[in-house]
Amino acid sequence: EAFEQIVEANTLLSGLGFESAGLAAAHAIHNGLTALEGDVHDLTHGEKVAYGTLTQLMLENADPDEIDQYIELYQALELPTTLAEMHLADVSDADLMKVGKQATIEGETIHNMPFTVSAEDVVAAIKAVDAYVSAYYPL
Repeated sequence: EAFEQIVEANTLLSGLGFESAGLAAAHAIHNGLTALEGDVHDLTHGEKVAYGTLTQLMLENADPDEIDQYIELYQALELPTTLAEMHLADVSDADLMKVGKQATIEGETIHNMPFTVSAEDVVAAIKAVDAYVSAYYPL
């Protein structure tokens, strides 16, 4: 019975978190990644949303201390924090634009952000995450 209660609590909290925790861009970026082909699809939903969360933090111009906390946690959990870890080390700008365009289609959750986000903004933020992590957290 305790196990069932934990499962129920996790299910509830996942739904509440998705609806209320401001993950609008993170999930849209996950969805944007569906526009690509290749090994990126070997990653789990959560791994792709994790990178999307870092990207959302860049879009929001979050405090570097907050971004650092996420990066440190993700690296401790072995979640991807660079394009190489996303199996996208050699991704082209054209392919990143496919991600940006897919992430910003009408009806996508990214439009729940408190500001307008363009496909170009998504591409810039994806690259910014990779550059930031590569500069400050070299593997």
